[in-house]
Amino acid sequence: MLARLRSLARPQTVAALAGLAALEAVFMALRRLGNLKVHVIETIALGLAAGIVYFVVLYALEHSRASRAAFWLVLAGALLFRLTLAPLEPTLSDDIQRYRWEGAVQQAGWNPYAVTPADPRLEPRRRSLGPGRWVAMPAREIPTIYPPVSELIFRLTWRVLPGPVGFKLPFVLADLLVVALLAGWIRSSGGTAFHLAIYAWNPLVVVEFAGSAHNDVLALALVVAALLIIRRYKAMSTLLLTAAALAKAFPAVLFPLWLRRTSWRNALWAAALAVACAWPYRSAWPYVRETFTYYQSRWQNYHASLYSVIAWFTGSRELATGLGVGIVAGMAVWMAARRTDPMRAAYLLFGAILMLAPNGYSWYFTWIVPLLCFFPNPAWLLLTVLQFLSYNVLIEYQVNGRWHFDPLLQWLTYGPFYALLLWQAWRERTAVRAEAA
Repeated sequence: MLARLRSLARPQTVAALAGLAALEAVFMALRRLGNLKVHVIETIALGLAAGIVYFVVLYALEHSRASRAAFWLVLAGALLFRLTLAPLEPTLSDDIQRYRWEGAVQQAGWNPYAVTPADPRLEPRRRSLGPGRWVAMPAREIPTIYPPVSELIFRLTWRVLPGPVGFKLPFVLADLLVVALLAGWIRSSGGTAFHLAIYAWNPLVVVEFAGSAHNDVLALALVVAALLIIRRYKAMSTLLLTAAALAKAFPAVLFPLWLRRTSWRNALWAAALAVACAWPYRSAWPYVRETFTYYQSRWQNYHASLYSVIAWFTGSRELATGLGVGIVAGMAVWMAARRTDPMRAAYLLFGAILMLAPNGYSWYFTWIVPLLCFFPNPAWLLLTVLQFLSYNVLIEYQVNGRWHFDPLLQWLTYGPFYALLLWQAWRERTAVRAEAA
């Protein structure tokens, strides 16, 4: 009993408890706002405030003696934060309305890759979304661009929990699965509460998944699982990575590395899984490429990072896109040839995608957060918090319907990130030179 009391009095435990209370107060304030789109300024302010608390807590956890109690407090906080925002209907993004729509049309026997929400034949389906929800439907003029695993989950969820809040369940559970996977691995490998808190308490992660229910977390959970078991279970890891790419496309960049580490038999099993998941939608296969091309031509330069700079400098969006694809593809092949550690490869490749992609939606930056548990990087952590500034786009959009990112706020988002990244690189290079001397 005395030992337990001493553990609770340790600085790391006290820091974790104080951080839990402070972050929960911020998330409760977000929940009380209700419609976050209406209260955009308050939402941004609270997101940045949560970021400040997050950094203070991470610093305290990193620079204090490890405590088992602190580790469990981080886990408890992760669950509490998500339960706090889970009852909140998503308003910062309308994506969940599209998820629900595609679940509804599949339940009615339609192929979401072959019909658009604007199709007059689907007019009766619109009422199933609930009053006023059709107005929030994004990209009504094109069929779905979501991969088949996401579509299958949309269909299943619509059958069980069709409401806008209930529909969040698979995404919240996937987020908690990531926390559990990381907790198990970190605990078994000698990590600390600091490493777990990087993902478990990240404000952007909590808001985008528990609050807005973005489907990116489905792929993220599968990628983390695939990375953690690749050394011992190559076949299962390959299937998990395949499923991840069939939930959201970005994990596909890891395939060259996996093919170098696994057998062709496992690759064939992965191909069979892909065909099985896509088979229910086979009637629309001829149209998928056309839909994707149309989407790429219409949705570009949405809060992008280096892509915006390259496009401005060259005067060509096509060149900026091609250069980004070439760099990422080249990195993927090079890392596969060198048999780079899969965890490190994922960290570098996902980071490259985020810097070079033509779109930089805030929830995309959650992709790299689990990997920061293994490669803590202050610049990337800062960028995840500064992404809350991107929601300023909703202010003008609600006033006059114009979707425009303020260049000043884009500089405030990405400028500190690149400055800190360059400073870190210079500091590391200076340290290496000092050691060599």
